[in-house]
Amino acid sequence: MALLEVTGLRTEIRLKRSVVHALDGVDLAVDVGETLGIVGESGCGKTMTAMSIMQLLPNGGSVVDGRVLLDGRDLLALGPEKMDRVRGNDIGMIFQDPTTSLNPTMTIGRQISESVRIHRRASRKEAHERAVEVLSLVGMPSPARRALVYPHELSGGMRQRAMIAMALANEPKLLIADEPTTALDVTVQKQILELIDHLKQQLGMAVILVTHDLGVIAGRADRIAVMYAGKVVETTGTEELYTHPRHPYTEALFESLPERFAESGGRLYSIPGLPPDLTTPPPGCRFAARCRYATEQCHTQEPPLSGEVPEHRYACYFPVGEAEPGGRPTAVAPRPATAVGAPEVRAAAVPEEAPAEPLLRIDNLVKEYAVTSGLILRRAVGAVSAVADISLTVRRGETLGLVGESGCGKTTVGKLIVGLERPTSGSLVFEGRDLALAPRAERRRLRRDVQLMFQDSYAAMNPRMPVHSIMREPLDIHRVDGQAERDRRIRQIFDLVGLPLTALDRYPHEFSGGQRQRIGLARALALRPKLIVADEPVSALDVSIQSQVLNLMSDLQGELGLSYLFISHDLSVVRYLSDRIGVMYLGKLVEIGPAPSVYARPVHHYTRGLLDTIPVADPVVEKAKSSRGVAGELPSAIDPPSGCRFRTRCAAAQQICAEVEPPLTAFGPDDHLAACHFPLRAAPVR
Repeated sequence: MALLEVTGLRTEIRLKRSVVHALDGVDLAVDVGETLGIVGESGCGKTMTAMSIMQLLPNGGSVVDGRVLLDGRDLLALGPEKMDRVRGNDIGMIFQDPTTSLNPTMTIGRQISESVRIHRRASRKEAHERAVEVLSLVGMPSPARRALVYPHELSGGMRQRAMIAMALANEPKLLIADEPTTALDVTVQKQILELIDHLKQQLGMAVILVTHDLGVIAGRADRIAVMYAGKVVETTGTEELYTHPRHPYTEALFESLPERFAESGGRLYSIPGLPPDLTTPPPGCRFAARCRYATEQCHTQEPPLSGEVPEHRYACYFPVGEAEPGGRPTAVAPRPATAVGAPEVRAAAVPEEAPAEPLLRIDNLVKEYAVTSGLILRRAVGAVSAVADISLTVRRGETLGLVGESGCGKTTVGKLIVGLERPTSGSLVFEGRDLALAPRAERRRLRRDVQLMFQDSYAAMNPRMPVHSIMREPLDIHRVDGQAERDRRIRQIFDLVGLPLTALDRYPHEFSGGQRQRIGLARALALRPKLIVADEPVSALDVSIQSQVLNLMSDLQGELGLSYLFISHDLSVVRYLSDRIGVMYLGKLVEIGPAPSVYARPVHHYTRGLLDTIPVADPVVEKAKSSRGVAGELPSAIDPPSGCRFRTRCAAAQQICAEVEPPLTAFGPDDHLAACHFPLRAAPVR
């Protein structure tokens, strides 16, 4: 018997005027010591399945049918009091956002010990000792000291470790991890995923890993369930799913992955349309309206979840790889597809010979933030070295990718370029004018040519303003043309980004994440800039929506001649979109060069570590990976290491690395530069 067995699970959420059929007949099973992955787009029911198991549904939510058996006991038949004893004791849960899930008014140790006191009837002292013990178990540095701090005093990775410690405090039989690494950079993500794997083996738990990242789940799950519109549409072993997907939705998710097109530069496949409205689910197959193979039968009859073998089940009348009498292909090659509603334009192209004068030239840029002490006098006691003497260029019509861990300074560079921060020293020369030294009126004029795409498009928009007013705001501030011309420009830009004009009267909360990111791009385009600084523009998007936004950015670059500074911790996305890549570490630029060269032949050990850490959507590759990567914690930017700042985490470091800062050195005729005393390949002899 499976540890957890879910059969026929149906969950509804009652709204004022309608009912959302969030889950409709979900069947799942997890054995002891097994990891089940649940994947799919936002809104497919992944998290709702986890919340239904835990009985932590939102207001109006209820399980209306089905069974959830844990060790043979039906959790849905338990009352609230008995279910309270199950949560945190038999089932632990790691929530997606530790910042909002942790109580900001309580120390980490107290939050963990609270669960121990409730379930184990432990004394205050025993519970605190258990909190320190589990913090040590999850690899928290100085666990006794960290137990006494508040959530805001920890980094994102440490907060996630604290969440895991809380979930494991009572050694549960089942651990549910809901998008546990979505907001983390690749190095911390790898540490967290390896930690969950290690703890699963050590404690003999079963794990449900909920994610939209096909790379994350490839090397971690034993079996995978693919969900769409509240239903499981395919389920099988991990390697079987990745090598022989049968459902067209699963196939489309794989075709949307940017790493599959990085070498060819071809367009990403974008699943057309949107998921169905679950207040009135369509008849037949719920994916039929977006499926390239759908027939009339698919629109009228719902396919059962079945297959040739019990180990691989799928809900499709015309599965991938099977020939149809009407001539359907047996194997499907990725085909070009535009973002929904986006115009067909030529792909971005960079001239073979870059112009002599770059669009933006950054020389010896430094940004330090003062660290003060005292409530009244505010004496300076130190400085945070956010950006430490970096130099780079952005050419006309190119995309420069900037990568690195959280805290490396890449977002600060973006803020300095768009004028949200003033540099401590150095120059930012845009079209021959220094943005830092230009008079205020000149800076304001130049700012029209440099715009920013924010990471969180929703937080960047005024929730009380309709989209039309949000779009008009920069045009009004810069007094662009007359009112009629401003309205005409807004309509033109909305058409460019593939949004209907009816959306102009709606508010930000009425859009999906992908649509809001399109609005963010439209707002950045309103002033017809020459350079767009895109700060993690697709980090929180599903792979299918991500492909639409990336295709759109590439299209507009070709049509409008845009340049991008693309900031991201997702190296697969950066590799696909960028012409050149710069790698930052603790405020320093440690490597920069053409994207193919940096990826295929990295010079710096930090770059190599980042590349080894990228999750790949291939279970064979993921399981064959060694523990290589970037080890250890990022040092403090208040007191960075002497010499090479990466030396404290570098296996090749020697005494000279602590004494002499390595200069950027050329490693080939293609402008590939790196700063390392002991590079991975030798510099050419001149």
